[in-house]
Amino acid sequence: MSAPTFPRPAPVDLAHHTHLTGLFAPQRDEVDVRDLEVTGELPTDLHGAYLRNGPNPRFDPIGTYVYPLDGDGMVHRVDIADGTVRYTNRFVRTPMVVAEERAGHAIWAGVTDPYTPGEDEVGPELAGTGRELPDINVVRHGGRLLAMAETTRPYRLDPDDLRTLGPDTCDGAMPVGSTAHPKVDPVTGDLVLFNYLLDAPYLTWSVVAADGSLSRPPTVVDGLDKPLMIHDMALTDRYVVLVLCPLVFDIAAAVTGGSILDWRPDDGTRVALIPRDGGPVRWASCDAFWVWHFAGARDLPDGRVQVDYAQWAYPGQFAAAATPNRGGLVRAVVDPDRGTVDRTVVHDRDIEFPRVDDRTLTRARGPLASIGKLGARDGRMDSLWFFDPDAGTEKHWDPGPLSVAEPVYLTGADHDYWGMLGTDRETLTSWFVVLPADDPASGPLARVRMPIRVPAGLHGAWLPA
Repeated sequence: MSAPTFPRPAPVDLAHHTHLTGLFAPQRDEVDVRDLEVTGELPTDLHGAYLRNGPNPRFDPIGTYVYPLDGDGMVHRVDIADGTVRYTNRFVRTPMVVAEERAGHAIWAGVTDPYTPGEDEVGPELAGTGRELPDINVVRHGGRLLAMAETTRPYRLDPDDLRTLGPDTCDGAMPVGSTAHPKVDPVTGDLVLFNYLLDAPYLTWSVVAADGSLSRPPTVVDGLDKPLMIHDMALTDRYVVLVLCPLVFDIAAAVTGGSILDWRPDDGTRVALIPRDGGPVRWASCDAFWVWHFAGARDLPDGRVQVDYAQWAYPGQFAAAATPNRGGLVRAVVDPDRGTVDRTVVHDRDIEFPRVDDRTLTRARGPLASIGKLGARDGRMDSLWFFDPDAGTEKHWDPGPLSVAEPVYLTGADHDYWGMLGTDRETLTSWFVVLPADDPASGPLARVRMPIRVPAGLHGAWLPA
């Protein structure tokens, strides 16, 4: 029988880990509760489901725990129909989660640990494997409901009860995986995705047609000589937009005990405009910056491309820097003919998780929302911000003790809304909040009390009925 190369690591100290306590403490209960308590008036024209994924370790972790890279997936669903609300949550049960449930404890260590379990503990099929982590996003497309991971295969979920059905390649579009942020074209219905790799060719993109069939197989993006971490993408009618910030995978350093990710700002940031018709990639470049998430993008009449996103000086805990990591909402205009990127700061407070009405994703106009800072309270992002970059306006809503998550645009039959999960920092009670899209700064129309605490997580989606 094979044996692990490295000794089994010790348990993580949960009590002193920022991302395993308080708002982030793991939730191990799975429930299905109807007729939830509503404060205020829930819009009767809202019919659909809000879903959100996020890292949530099934058992107390061993080794290291690096948020948000580690943690098993847990999908939360808030069903809204005829003024009533139902809540369901389920773990995404990968083979690793199933094996750990059988054992009653964690077997796999964190993604930055060299340890992997041996055949004597998990059998020949799982021996030497790392933990699969479909814990970042949730996407519905072509009849599939998918829990998305960071550059590995997604897991398909049953749309009725959120049971895990198994890994899915989307008809061959994701043979080895996809990043967590594919984009659905609101006009064509295509699902456009990309995947970065540790070995050459380093980067591919592909397309799944609206009916769920393969439209474009994985296609190499030429022009890379090293593996880069690229978390999100933007999409226009003409282009797949990939921003290649200089966060490099350094396997040699990781093998000798160093960090697997190396921030190299002297390399600058490059932007790849990939024609969706299969034409050659158009490149532009500028000084180094980092981006986790995009809001929307659009083609301009003169051939340039406009992109709205949350910009950072460097990628937080994945880079060593003496200067403050200032963020902001930025609008970039990429000129494929000149190879330039002109950036304008729309809002200079730290913001993250920018979202738009998904129906405007490729032709970005009008409002977008994000979480951000209202003041200096513990340095946390404590408010919701609403921007219209075209009109030059911004508004905010202060949720007080409620720590709110990524806002998602909710489409109703008569009106539209913003919705999000949040947890009270004082009582650890979780709520789903609905704000009017036409005046979000006025505060919630309704708050729905969740039957259990929902841990702070990552990305969600509104699925109209």
